[in-house]
Amino acid sequence: MDYFDRFAVPHSSPMIVGSQIAIAVTVLAILVGVTYFKKWGYLWREWFTTVDHKRIGIMYILAALLMLFRGGADAILMRAQTAIPDNGLLDGQHYNEIFTTHGVVMILFMAMPFIIGLMNIVTPLQIGARDVAFPRLNAVSFWLFFWGAMLFNISFVVGGSPDAGWTAYFPLASVEFSESVGMNYYAIAIQIAGIGTLMTGINFIVTILKMRAPGMTLMKMPMFTWSILITNLIIVFAFPVLTVALALMTMDRLFGTNFFTMANGGSDMLWANLFWIWGHPEVYIVILPAFGIYSEIISTFARRNLYGYKSMVVSMVAISVLSFVVWAHHFFTMGHGAMVNGIFSITTMAIAVPTGIKIFNWLFTLWRGKIEFTVPMLYSLAFIPIFTIGGVTGVMLAMASADYQYHNTMFLVAHFHYVLIPGTVFAVLAGFTYWWPKIFNFQLSERIGKWAFWFIVVGFNVTFFPMFITGLDGQARRMYTYSEATGYGPLNLLSFVGALGLLIGFAFLVYNIYWSTRYAPRNITSDPWNARSLEWATHSPVPEYNFAIVPEVDSSQAFWDSKNNGPALFKGKYKEIHMPNNSGVPFVLGIIFFVWGFAMVFSMWIFAIISTLGIFACMAHRSFEKDHGHHISVEEIEETEKKLRGANA
Repeated sequence: MDYFDRFAVPHSSPMIVGSQIAIAVTVLAILVGVTYFKKWGYLWREWFTTVDHKRIGIMYILAALLMLFRGGADAILMRAQTAIPDNGLLDGQHYNEIFTTHGVVMILFMAMPFIIGLMNIVTPLQIGARDVAFPRLNAVSFWLFFWGAMLFNISFVVGGSPDAGWTAYFPLASVEFSESVGMNYYAIAIQIAGIGTLMTGINFIVTILKMRAPGMTLMKMPMFTWSILITNLIIVFAFPVLTVALALMTMDRLFGTNFFTMANGGSDMLWANLFWIWGHPEVYIVILPAFGIYSEIISTFARRNLYGYKSMVVSMVAISVLSFVVWAHHFFTMGHGAMVNGIFSITTMAIAVPTGIKIFNWLFTLWRGKIEFTVPMLYSLAFIPIFTIGGVTGVMLAMASADYQYHNTMFLVAHFHYVLIPGTVFAVLAGFTYWWPKIFNFQLSERIGKWAFWFIVVGFNVTFFPMFITGLDGQARRMYTYSEATGYGPLNLLSFVGALGLLIGFAFLVYNIYWSTRYAPRNITSDPWNARSLEWATHSPVPEYNFAIVPEVDSSQAFWDSKNNGPALFKGKYKEIHMPNNSGVPFVLGIIFFVWGFAMVFSMWIFAIISTLGIFACMAHRSFEKDHGHHISVEEIEETEKKLRGANA
């Protein structure tokens, strides 16, 4: 039994036991359900082995929604714990674990995959491509992310959760202060998912640079595609830093090296610097695509061209460069001199300039527009003032001398959420609703969607605005309880009420998916929003080959122009189309990485060596595999086009 003791959860509680039982029952129910309805073959053929960018995008979004509710449950528990003084719902250790997993799950396993999911579905369509440059690699990216996320999530029921915060500062993250395997999960699960993300970055840069439709120069690309190109460039430059940092953390924790220790020549500040050299660009990895989504939606529903196209592009390039030269503002109080703090204050405040340009461009696009208040547009309009509050408070934090007052308080928590929730969560919900008809050929209910919107927006402000006040009053973040004498009680209770509002809003979102799937009409056109970019020029749902004829483009809004007596998009006749074959290797490789990660977490070296050999075997198989894809004949294309009755039928 000693062998199995390592898998027990330290600090176990009835809540953990309940979760273990719930997970076991859910997994068993899924296995029995899929077997009973004989869906294993369907899942394997259509989903587990797919290399279609659209299906991979859908799987990213499903995983992100699952993680949204996982991270949301953590958030509700945190707000419930701090709702009243001296609350005993959670003890200090459980609170540490919950705010750690909440941060990691929401940023790396919810926001990023949601963005990458939309990126997968939309970007190839917006540039008139048939798929991404490396479809097989795209599947590998997804399965590495997915199994990395699963490895991280089993930590709270097998072995124990990470507990040093999502920033994993040393020495808190060292074996000395975090003895369980929780931080091993952190180092290895994020490493596996991060390798997948790095592959995505390379894949989409090549896709956008090499596979655009004829005539689509860089300055004729839709703004969402521009945001994706810049985002992936940031990924390629930033993620290798995280890869190295996590590898060094793994060496410290598993093999006793001293890279981040406070002895034998190590330095805890080395971790802080490496983490934030990746961490601050990471903020823009999830926000820049949001800027692209808002640009598409605001232009569509204001019925106007996007104002200041060139300045929007230049602003994104400027933000991406500046994102790499501000990292030290995250630790102004950790011993820099005045000169260093001054330089990083200036570079941080400089980001407000290109961001401000984008805000004004969206406002000028709205000016005198014929605004249609759809659900995606409501999220876009709510984003502008709320994100501006987040930006202004960011400038406050950028002042090094003032930061000594705000640092490590709830003021910082409020600022962070005022940036990331309107800057990412509102955007993915807007994009999800906007592109839903393109994916599934029916629309989500506007009525239920507006209920969800109002609960989410009002709930968000009620939850996080009080934190500005309690933070300025001195309430430290990550403090699991406080006494009544501090006076923090009423505003923390208000925050909890707001969190319940958010919960209701997301419940409406789920209900909307259920209701619309059952009752929404299926007789909509392939362009239900009267939109402007190429993804709306093909059928809904989109066929395997995306476009029967590759479009020819001569403006930044070619589809809009073609609808308004401009040049035709599709010229010529159908030709045979070459497409990639599905493959089960990426799925198998992902499972092997999961086994390898689990073995590494618990230092089970025989399993680790065997699974490492399995990883190399998969790579060797791919190196010698002869797979020339398949061809779709002209007759098949004609039949599909006739059946779908799309814009080019």
